[in-house]
Amino acid sequence: MVLVLALDTATPASVAAVAEVTDDGMRGLAERRTVDPRAHGELLAPQISATLDEAGVRLREVGAIVAGLGPGPFTGLRVGLVTAAAIGQALRLPTYGVCTLDALGRTAGPGRVLVATDARRREVYVATYQDGVRVGEPDVCRPAEVRVDADRAVGEGAIRYSEVFGLPIDERVQFPPGAALVALAADRIRAGAPGEPLTPLYLRHPDAVASASRKHVLQ
Repeated sequence: MVLVLALDTATPASVAAVAEVTDDGMRGLAERRTVDPRAHGELLAPQISATLDEAGVRLREVGAIVAGLGPGPFTGLRVGLVTAAAIGQALRLPTYGVCTLDALGRTAGPGRVLVATDARRREVYVATYQDGVRVGEPDVCRPAEVRVDADRAVGEGAIRYSEVFGLPIDERVQFPPGAALVALAADRIRAGAPGEPLTPLYLRHPDAVASASRKHVLQ
């Protein structure tokens, strides 16, 4: 049995969860979620502590870290990934990355489902799922540009742009459950696979970029 800490900050929600992975299954022990798109940095650490307390688990008992890789806005997404990488490095734990949209697609269940999260700038991150398995690669675009090939939609982006997509919306699935993140990494955890670099899925360049030219400073 391996105790797993899962984190995701790729959406407006800061998610922390603790689960145990066994040879024949997985069981969620505790999960907390707070929605505030501008406070990931302030919310995540207290949520980790509270989630561990609720699960009755000490951080040193955790055997693996799972993190949502996005896609997501640059600032929020890097909070979760830096935190997960720092904990993994400090405790010498393997870290495993999972596409955040995949966690939503898995939670949505059977059928053809469009997953959409808010990418800001009046855009969405989107992917289509068949029975919980992604079809193709995630994309970022304006809602009107999304190729709608699904029977229903999930995610806070789908709710925000429901009139554009014209699909039934399952409002119960807005943010990625930590248990789904762990489930997607469970086979790697059971196999004792080497930890992976937590490379973010931005899908576009961050707003802040370094200047290409040098500025002269007057003395």
